[in-house]
Amino acid sequence: MAESVEQGGADLPAEYTITWLEMTERPRTPVPPAPGGIRLALIAAQAPPSHWFLYLYRTVGEAYYWDDWVRASEDERRQFLDDPEVSLHTLLIEGAPGGFFMLDTRQPGTCDLAYFGLMPEAVGRGLGYWFLMSAVDAGWQRRGVERMTVNTCTLDHPRALGNYQRAGFTPARRETRPLKG
Repeated sequence: MAESVEQGGADLPAEYTITWLEMTERPRTPVPPAPGGIRLALIAAQAPPSHWFLYLYRTVGEAYYWDDWVRASEDERRQFLDDPEVSLHTLLIEGAPGGFFMLDTRQPGTCDLAYFGLMPEAVGRGLGYWFLMSAVDAGWQRRGVERMTVNTCTLDHPRALGNYQRAGFTPARRETRPLKG
């Protein structure tokens, strides 16, 4: 989610609202089965190359004005990506990148779903809920997790907030910020 958005187009609103959500119990229902008829693989990486992270981040986040990590220095990215408490999970669809999520357990007891999204060509293929629940399941499998967190904003996909709530996250806080321009 873009914490600081550079206003780049006339279509953008003057402000956006961030919603922070949390989940304090592991979901009782299992991860739903993956959609049939599609070859899928979900691969976790520790300390992935910065260029791989940026490719996924830009491709998924471009339409939603994600820009923080594009503007960050290589040292800042490496510090984040090299942390053993941070992992990047890539969804492959028919062998090609289809989306990613990142889990961040640097805060004791908390697993933050730091990034989550599908590539533009994967949206609308019935993968979103399965992929989100796979991310939630992976988060709860991390040692010492007592709660999961995620945030989204009104610049993200219009179904993002509802999907997080459907997965079991509840809003904990909201804040409206002006777009920087």
